[in-house]
Amino acid sequence: QVELAESGGGLVQAGDSLRLSCAVSVRTFSSYHMGWFRQAPGKQRELVAQITPGRSTGYGDFVKGRFTISRDHAKSRVYLQMDMLLPEDTAVYYCAARDVARPDYDYWGQGTQVTVSS
Repeated sequence: QVELAESGGGLVQAGDSLRLSCAVSVRTFSSYHMGWFRQAPGKQRELVAQITPGRSTGYGDFVKGRFTISRDHAKSRVYLQMDMLLPEDTAVYYCAARDVARPDYDYWGQGTQVTVSS
């Protein structure tokens, strides 16, 4: 069983930075790919970033170098550093976990709201 808890969202202005954190309760953190997704009102959920146990990373096209995903195996945490935030980054951000042997993200957190004002 995997439990995920996000924190770090909030209201910021365009150009500001935020760091999201996801605490992962699991026996073997190193057996999971980790991802951040987001969903804005009226839009589909989209992948923001993902990271493998070996710390290989991938990002959505819209990130364009502004965000950085990282993971701390000692603390079983995943982070999303978001810089140069834009109003269109406003969304609920979700942390998710995927067993390395499975194709889909099966475990999700409750989400944290990020609102960027212009």
